[in-house]
Amino acid sequence: VVLNNLKVHSLSITWALPPQEQYYRVKPLHYISWLVGHEGKGSVLSFLRKKFWALALYGGNGETGFEQNSTYSIFSISVTLTDEGYKHFYEVAHVVFQYVKMLQKRGPDKRIWEEIQKIEANEFHYQEQTDPVDYVESLCENMQLFQKEDFLTGDQLLFEYKPEIIADALNQLSPQRANLVLLSAANEGQCHLKERWFGTQYSVEDIDKYWSDLWASDFELNQDLHLPEENKYIATDFALKVADCPETEYPVKTLSTQQGCLWYRKDDKFKIPKGYVRFHLISPLIQQSAENIVLFDTFVNILSHNLGEPAYEADVAQLEYKLVAGEHGLVIRVKGFNHKLPLLFQLIIDYLSDFSFTPAVFEMITEQLKKTYFNILIKPETLAKDVRLLILEHGRWSMIDKYQTLMNGLSIESLSSFVKAFKSQLFVEGLVQGNFTSRVSTDFLNYVVQKLQFAPLAHPCPVQFRVVDLPNTHLLCKVKTLNKGDANSEVTVYYQVTALIKLKECEDSHLGEEVDRNWNEVVTQQYLFDRLAREIEALKSVTKSDLVTWFQAHRSNKKKVLSVHVVGYGKHEGDSEVTAVSEVQNSSSGEIPHLIFLPPSSLMTNVTSIKDIKAYTSTLNVLPYHKILK
Repeated sequence: VVLNNLKVHSLSITWALPPQEQYYRVKPLHYISWLVGHEGKGSVLSFLRKKFWALALYGGNGETGFEQNSTYSIFSISVTLTDEGYKHFYEVAHVVFQYVKMLQKRGPDKRIWEEIQKIEANEFHYQEQTDPVDYVESLCENMQLFQKEDFLTGDQLLFEYKPEIIADALNQLSPQRANLVLLSAANEGQCHLKERWFGTQYSVEDIDKYWSDLWASDFELNQDLHLPEENKYIATDFALKVADCPETEYPVKTLSTQQGCLWYRKDDKFKIPKGYVRFHLISPLIQQSAENIVLFDTFVNILSHNLGEPAYEADVAQLEYKLVAGEHGLVIRVKGFNHKLPLLFQLIIDYLSDFSFTPAVFEMITEQLKKTYFNILIKPETLAKDVRLLILEHGRWSMIDKYQTLMNGLSIESLSSFVKAFKSQLFVEGLVQGNFTSRVSTDFLNYVVQKLQFAPLAHPCPVQFRVVDLPNTHLLCKVKTLNKGDANSEVTVYYQVTALIKLKECEDSHLGEEVDRNWNEVVTQQYLFDRLAREIEALKSVTKSDLVTWFQAHRSNKKKVLSVHVVGYGKHEGDSEVTAVSEVQNSSSGEIPHLIFLPPSSLMTNVTSIKDIKAYTSTLNVLPYHKILK
């Protein structure tokens, strides 16, 4: 049992096995971790999520020198628990042991092993360029571990199916050989030992007799746990598509309506069978209130939760997706082998269109969101960022505003109403790049419009951030950290200047870098896709004297400086000694934190101190929104 200051519960189950390095051509631990860490139907995590006991599960061997060496190989399973899961951690461990026992009784499955082999081979053959230093380091490590013919492939590919080796590793994973570590802030008062180096509090206990007796017996299997079905997302078509329109150096708009527009560029440089699809579903509702932002965060988190099981097969088949709760709308990103990428995109849109949730899921996600917000607030570096942006951005809602709204309570009805309103009126912008034809690219936008059936926005909703114009002085906002158990402080100094040109005159190492750059133009609605080339040309005209003149101008008395200090607790600050965990728990269980503003130190005499952010920023002018379009 380990005491943790953050509001996170986790259960780790660990085994020490005989060394497995010699079996790298079979990779038994990779096979086992693939199944134990599976998130699809019939998996451990799927079952635990339905019980609302777990949020995430990771299993395997880290392949570091500590976890895999000539003495032993570690196999561990880590489960991120909900509050309810923490109360039932023994039951959670039992579900894990039931799944492992099912694998032991069934024995290794050749279809599963060959699926893993095929997926790893696809990824290896079409991998994107990595950093040369990292690649050399990886090869040097491989040369110490593998036969000469496997230096390049031994760490990634599966070569030989040997069920007896896999079975031997599986049979080592018995409950009697396992070590359980329960980590939580709720363990306060139970941990009477202290770790030497970091002072972490912990305790060592025997397994409860009921569970130790049960696990020593021939306990029953769980009929809800079974092997995953055949994966329909594994790519088999790697042909490069023939262009059906003139090729262009930058994305071009191929579709534009009142409901949205699409930008497209076929890859003609990297020539790999992969694609990138990104969409921004823009709505003016999000920034209307702190409550709307929290409702939007809740909505996106529930949508991600709903997709966890059905989209997992795509994830393991090297198709990646991410849902982002952006400032102005929902951002959907998918990438991977283009052959099956449309299937994943359609799955996401289907779940968005048919969005639903149970009261239990709503409760679980909102509780988790409280912890997320709270953990941001108690870290000095993230609190400093939030305070800085609250001063600079006009109309911004702070993390404290959001946390307070969430602690005051959301209703299921308010979330349902928000989601309905969000989906009713949108403007959708998309970017499709890679191994797609122009015709196929338009199918993505058409599918969004047809499936969601939304109306165009009544008024344009430009994507823009309004920034206040700081005075020509040194501003200081000094606040106390919200975590009374943290002695760390954070200092941020922000200089408000004109835009600078960044030097990026280097070739893209993979398609994703080009897509990121183009997507930034789309998501900010600037569309200057040749910005990098223009910046490089502009940079070439800058002289040393220009730089010196600019620097002197911005370090003169006319400079605009904002300093944000987050001060930690400690005796040197005149604070009384507190118990870190109790303070954190009390705050996170209902107390709404408020910023405590501090006066500047005696050494900072020529500063303007900000004691009320909203009152001070209301006196400042707001700079006009600026886009660099040429």
